[in-house]
Amino acid sequence: MPKILLLEDDSQVAQLLRIALEQKGHTVCWTTSGEEALQHLAGADLLALDLGLPDVDGVEFLGRVREIRPRLPVLVLTAKDDESTKVYCLEIGADDYMTKPFSVLEFTARVQALLRRAYGAPKIRVGPLVLDGEGHRATLDGKPLKLSRTEFALLRTLASAPGRVWSRSELLEEVWGADFDGTDRVVDVYINMLRKKLGDDPRNPQFIETMVGVGYRLLDLKRENPTVF
Repeated sequence: MPKILLLEDDSQVAQLLRIALEQKGHTVCWTTSGEEALQHLAGADLLALDLGLPDVDGVEFLGRVREIRPRLPVLVLTAKDDESTKVYCLEIGADDYMTKPFSVLEFTARVQALLRRAYGAPKIRVGPLVLDGEGHRATLDGKPLKLSRTEFALLRTLASAPGRVWSRSELLEEVWGADFDGTDRVVDVYINMLRKKLGDDPRNPQFIETMVGVGYRLLDLKRENPTVF
Protein backbone atom coordinates (compact mmCIF):
# COMPACT_ATOMS: atom_id res chain seq x y z
CA MET A 1 0.00 0.00 0.00
CA PRO A 2 1.20 3.57 -0.64
CA LYS A 3 2.97 5.07 2.35
CA ILE A 4 2.01 8.64 3.21
CA LEU A 5 4.40 10.70 5.31
CA LEU A 6 2.28 13.22 7.22
CA LEU A 7 4.17 16.12 8.76
CA GLU A 8 1.58 18.01 10.81
CA ASP A 9 1.94 19.53 14.29
CA ASP A 10 -1.80 19.78 15.07
CA SER A 11 -2.66 16.41 16.59
CA GLN A 12 -6.41 16.77 16.01
CA VAL A 13 -5.96 17.58 12.33
CA ALA A 14 -3.38 14.82 11.97
CA GLN A 15 -5.69 12.25 13.53
CA LEU A 16 -8.53 13.13 11.14
CA LEU A 17 -6.24 12.96 8.13
CA ARG A 18 -4.62 9.75 9.29
CA ILE A 19 -7.97 7.98 9.73
CA ALA A 20 -9.18 9.19 6.33
CA LEU A 21 -6.01 8.01 4.59
CA GLU A 22 -6.06 4.61 6.30
CA GLN A 23 -9.68 4.14 5.24
CA LYS A 24 -8.45 4.59 1.67
CA GLY A 25 -5.94 1.81 2.20
CA HIS A 26 -2.85 3.94 2.73
CA THR A 27 -0.16 3.39 5.33
CA VAL A 28 0.46 6.59 7.30
CA CYS A 29 3.60 7.71 9.10
CA TRP A 30 2.77 10.78 11.18
CA THR A 31 5.29 13.06 12.84
CA THR A 32 5.42 16.62 14.13
CA SER A 33 9.18 16.94 13.65
CA GLY A 34 10.94 17.91 10.46
CA GLU A 35 14.13 16.14 11.50
CA GLU A 36 12.22 12.94 12.26
CA ALA A 37 10.38 13.21 8.96
CA LEU A 38 13.70 13.23 7.12
CA GLN A 39 14.45 9.81 8.61
CA HIS A 40 11.27 8.40 7.03
CA LEU A 41 11.57 10.22 3.72
CA ALA A 42 13.27 7.39 1.85
CA GLY A 43 10.31 5.02 2.25
CA ALA A 44 7.56 7.55 1.58
CA ASP A 45 5.39 7.57 -1.55
CA LEU A 46 3.94 11.02 -0.80
CA LEU A 47 4.59 13.82 1.67
CA ALA A 48 1.74 15.88 3.15
CA LEU A 49 3.57 18.87 4.58
CA ASP A 50 2.25 21.46 7.03
CA LEU A 51 4.25 24.65 6.62
CA GLY A 52 3.73 25.78 10.22
CA LEU A 53 6.16 23.46 11.99
CA PRO A 54 7.62 23.97 15.48
CA ASP A 55 11.20 22.91 14.76
CA VAL A 56 11.82 23.89 11.13
CA ASP A 57 10.61 26.40 8.55
CA GLY A 58 8.19 24.53 6.28
CA VAL A 59 9.30 26.27 3.10
CA GLU A 60 12.97 25.56 3.84
CA PHE A 61 12.06 21.96 4.65
CA LEU A 62 10.37 21.62 1.27
CA GLY A 63 13.61 22.72 -0.35
CA ARG A 64 15.52 20.04 1.56
CA VAL A 65 12.99 17.42 0.51
CA ARG A 66 13.45 18.35 -3.12
CA GLU A 67 17.22 17.91 -2.79
CA ILE A 68 16.79 14.42 -1.28
CA ARG A 69 13.70 13.19 -3.19
CA PRO A 70 13.33 15.32 -6.34
CA ARG A 71 10.30 13.41 -7.64
CA LEU A 72 8.43 12.71 -4.40
CA PRO A 73 4.85 14.05 -4.62
CA VAL A 74 4.39 16.82 -2.04
CA LEU A 75 1.05 18.23 -0.91
CA VAL A 76 1.49 21.43 1.11
CA LEU A 77 -0.97 22.19 3.94
CA THR A 78 -1.02 25.65 5.47
CA ALA A 79 -3.15 28.36 7.04
CA LYS A 80 -1.40 30.94 4.86
CA ASP A 81 -3.72 31.91 2.04
CA ASP A 82 -1.66 34.65 0.37
CA GLU A 83 -0.89 34.14 -3.28
CA SER A 84 2.82 34.81 -2.92
CA THR A 85 3.32 31.88 -0.50
CA LYS A 86 1.33 29.55 -2.72
CA VAL A 87 3.20 30.54 -5.86
CA TYR A 88 6.58 30.30 -4.13
CA CYS A 89 5.83 26.81 -2.77
CA LEU A 90 4.79 25.60 -6.20
CA GLU A 91 7.87 27.14 -7.76
CA ILE A 92 10.28 25.41 -5.38
CA GLY A 93 8.69 22.01 -5.73
CA ALA A 94 5.24 21.54 -4.16
CA ASP A 95 2.92 19.50 -6.40
CA ASP A 96 -0.28 20.78 -4.83
CA TYR A 97 -1.39 23.21 -2.12
CA MET A 98 -4.34 23.26 0.31
CA THR A 99 -5.31 26.16 2.55
CA LYS A 100 -6.74 25.39 5.99
CA PRO A 101 -9.50 24.78 6.81
CA PHE A 102 -10.19 22.21 4.11
CA SER A 103 -12.42 19.20 3.53
CA VAL A 104 -11.00 15.81 4.50
CA LEU A 105 -12.69 14.33 1.43
CA GLU A 106 -10.94 16.85 -0.80
CA PHE A 107 -7.65 16.11 0.94
CA THR A 108 -7.84 12.36 0.29
CA ALA A 109 -8.96 12.99 -3.30
CA ARG A 110 -5.93 15.22 -3.91
CA VAL A 111 -3.61 12.66 -2.35
CA GLN A 112 -4.95 9.94 -4.61
CA ALA A 113 -4.72 12.19 -7.66
CA LEU A 114 -1.07 12.97 -6.89
CA LEU A 115 -0.28 9.28 -6.44
CA ARG A 116 -1.95 8.41 -9.75
CA ARG A 117 0.02 11.08 -11.58
CA ALA A 118 3.28 10.00 -9.99
CA TYR A 119 3.02 6.21 -10.13
CA GLY A 120 0.02 5.31 -12.22
CA ALA A 121 -2.87 3.27 -10.90
CA PRO A 122 -1.65 -0.04 -9.40
CA LYS A 123 -3.06 -3.47 -9.98
CA ILE A 124 -5.19 -4.97 -7.23
CA ARG A 125 -5.69 -8.70 -6.73
CA VAL A 126 -8.46 -10.02 -4.50
CA GLY A 127 -8.61 -13.78 -4.81
CA PRO A 128 -9.40 -14.64 -8.46
CA LEU A 129 -10.19 -11.01 -9.29
CA VAL A 130 -7.45 -8.78 -10.75
CA LEU A 131 -7.93 -5.10 -11.58
CA ASP A 132 -5.34 -3.20 -13.61
CA GLY A 133 -5.96 0.47 -12.87
CA GLU A 134 -3.56 1.83 -15.46
CA GLY A 135 -5.00 -0.20 -18.30
CA HIS A 136 -8.57 -0.27 -16.97
CA ARG A 137 -8.64 -4.04 -17.41
CA ALA A 138 -10.22 -6.63 -15.16
CA THR A 139 -9.95 -10.41 -15.11
CA LEU A 140 -11.73 -13.09 -13.13
CA ASP A 141 -9.97 -16.47 -12.92
CA GLY A 142 -7.72 -15.21 -15.70
CA LYS A 143 -10.63 -14.43 -18.05
CA PRO A 144 -11.31 -10.83 -19.14
CA LEU A 145 -14.30 -8.99 -17.72
CA LYS A 146 -15.86 -6.53 -20.12
CA LEU A 147 -16.55 -3.54 -17.88
CA SER A 148 -17.49 0.02 -18.67
CA ARG A 149 -15.30 2.76 -17.18
CA THR A 150 -17.87 3.38 -14.44
CA GLU A 151 -18.29 -0.33 -13.67
CA PHE A 152 -14.52 -0.68 -13.43
CA ALA A 153 -14.21 2.33 -11.11
CA LEU A 154 -16.97 0.99 -8.86
CA LEU A 155 -15.48 -2.50 -8.66
CA ARG A 156 -12.00 -1.11 -8.05
CA THR A 157 -13.29 1.02 -5.19
CA LEU A 158 -14.88 -2.01 -3.55
CA ALA A 159 -11.75 -4.09 -4.17
CA SER A 160 -9.48 -1.49 -2.61
CA ALA A 161 -10.75 -2.52 0.84
CA PRO A 162 -12.30 -6.02 0.87
CA GLY A 163 -14.70 -6.50 3.76
CA ARG A 164 -15.24 -2.79 4.23
CA VAL A 165 -18.84 -1.63 3.95
CA TRP A 166 -19.26 1.33 1.60
CA SER A 167 -22.37 3.48 1.87
CA ARG A 168 -24.07 4.65 -1.31
CA SER A 169 -22.97 8.22 -0.61
CA GLU A 170 -19.33 7.14 -0.26
CA LEU A 171 -19.48 5.21 -3.53
CA LEU A 172 -21.08 8.19 -5.26
CA GLU A 173 -18.27 10.41 -4.02
CA GLU A 174 -15.54 7.98 -5.09
CA VAL A 175 -16.92 6.93 -8.48
CA TRP A 176 -19.22 9.69 -9.73
CA GLY A 177 -17.66 12.65 -7.92
CA ALA A 178 -18.95 15.34 -5.59
CA ASP A 179 -20.63 17.24 -8.43
CA PHE A 180 -22.89 14.35 -9.49
CA ASP A 181 -26.50 15.57 -9.33
CA GLY A 182 -28.33 12.26 -9.72
CA THR A 183 -29.71 10.02 -6.98
CA ASP A 184 -27.81 7.36 -5.07
CA ARG A 185 -29.96 4.69 -6.73
CA VAL A 186 -27.52 4.78 -9.63
CA VAL A 187 -25.20 2.82 -7.32
CA ASP A 188 -27.77 0.02 -7.06
CA VAL A 189 -28.11 -0.11 -10.83
CA TYR A 190 -24.35 -0.47 -11.36
CA ILE A 191 -24.00 -3.01 -8.55
CA ASN A 192 -26.59 -5.17 -10.29
CA MET A 193 -24.72 -4.87 -13.59
CA LEU A 194 -21.47 -5.86 -11.89
CA ARG A 195 -23.11 -8.86 -10.27
CA LYS A 196 -24.31 -10.11 -13.63
CA LYS A 197 -20.84 -9.82 -15.14
CA LEU A 198 -19.27 -11.54 -12.12
CA GLY A 199 -21.91 -14.28 -12.20
CA ASP A 200 -22.85 -13.34 -8.65
CA ASP A 201 -26.16 -14.30 -7.01
CA PRO A 202 -27.29 -11.55 -4.58
CA ARG A 203 -29.15 -14.17 -2.51
CA ASN A 204 -25.94 -16.16 -2.04
CA PRO A 205 -23.17 -13.71 -2.93
CA GLN A 206 -19.66 -14.84 -3.75
CA PHE A 207 -18.34 -11.34 -4.41
CA ILE A 208 -20.60 -8.36 -3.64
CA GLU A 209 -22.75 -8.43 -0.52
CA THR A 210 -25.61 -6.06 0.25
CA MET A 211 -25.60 -4.74 3.80
CA VAL A 212 -29.26 -3.85 4.19
CA GLY A 213 -29.78 -0.22 5.14
CA VAL A 214 -26.05 0.47 5.00
CA GLY A 215 -24.45 -0.19 1.61
CA TYR A 216 -22.24 -2.74 -0.14
CA ARG A 217 -18.99 -4.58 0.38
CA LEU A 218 -16.74 -6.86 -1.61
CA LEU A 219 -16.31 -10.08 0.32
CA ASP A 220 -12.73 -10.69 1.40
CA LEU A 221 -12.79 -14.13 -0.28
CA LYS A 222 -11.09 -15.54 2.84
CA ARG A 223 -7.94 -13.57 2.19
CA GLU A 224 -6.46 -11.07 4.58
CA ASN A 225 -5.82 -8.06 2.33
CA PRO A 226 -5.78 -7.13 -1.33
CA THR A 227 -2.43 -7.49 -3.04
CA VAL A 228 -1.23 -4.34 -4.77
CA PHE A 229 1.47 -4.77 -7.36
